[in-house]
Amino acid sequence: MSEDDAEALEAGRLLFAGPITFERGVTSMNTLPPSDVPEVAFAGRSNVGKSSLINALTGRNKLARASTEPGRTRELNFFRVGDTLRIVDLPGYGYAKAPKTDIARWTALTNDYLRGRQALKRVVLLIDARHGAKPHDKDVMDALDKAAVNYQIVLTKCDKIKPTEVEETKTATDAILAKRPAAHPVVIATSAETSLGIDVLRAEIAALA
Repeated sequence: MSEDDAEALEAGRLLFAGPITFERGVTSMNTLPPSDVPEVAFAGRSNVGKSSLINALTGRNKLARASTEPGRTRELNFFRVGDTLRIVDLPGYGYAKAPKTDIARWTALTNDYLRGRQALKRVVLLIDARHGAKPHDKDVMDALDKAAVNYQIVLTKCDKIKPTEVEETKTATDAILAKRPAAHPVVIATSAETSLGIDVLRAEIAALA
């Protein structure tokens, strides 16, 4: 590990070792918090393990409400990380059991936020390492490319498959991103259970603060 890498990892550790609090849940654009610090938004399919990863990232087991019921997040949840950053937990997509009017409402809210939020520095797009990028994920990538919103792919649940399979998914994901203009080139393999890649993700986010 180079000195620069070590410094980046330490910056990430320090950022998430400080105070982290739930700030507000937002159901309309006119109740967004002020754009006073950079924001990093987390997006992904309803069963991708988003809440578990946010809890692992922040070291707080109950910060984001993980549930056995997919699609629980139905608003934009803002978390304040010290005085320098916000994490935004976006509603999961691809969940069909909620009323269509509810799905349409929170999908429109998410799209408005992604297109129009000046403080948004990056979207962390979570993809289940066991399955790789699905059509819904590629649709989101298309929308982010079109809106010129920087995004980074993070593979979740990497403890559920063999390391060689993780590398295969990572290679396939790299190929998908190669021609996408808004994609960050570094794909991170993670596990909320074993903390694989959590330090690397912290360092990436700290660099945006």
